[in-house]
Amino acid sequence: MAKILVVDDDVDILAVMEILFTMKGFDVEVTAKWENTFDKIKSFNPDLILLDVLISGNDGRTICKQLKAEEETKQIPVIMFSAHPSAAATIAEYGADDFIAKPFDVNDLLDKVNFHLKN
Repeated sequence: MAKILVVDDDVDILAVMEILFTMKGFDVEVTAKWENTFDKIKSFNPDLILLDVLISGNDGRTICKQLKAEEETKQIPVIMFSAHPSAAATIAEYGADDFIAKPFDVNDLLDKVNFHLKN
């Protein structure tokens, strides 16, 4: 069973994603606090990370850049998401593997997740 970590400060989005991915057979961990991201990665060992671009107290792109710079985490696919479509233009320079705009289409989200878990 693939493991997905979702990092977003919007608890409603976390709840929806947790329900969605659990129903689709994934093992899911969520956190609303960016400060927990690295501890969650160590304890949960996710196969994929969904990361909000604009998260309270930090920038998800900076977190992504840190993840991609570390030997232990650089291979984990990171899909970033944001309500600001212009954010898509900047994510590649931070090492993100993909982007999805909020509000997202559930089928698009699942397609992107499945694509990155197969590669």
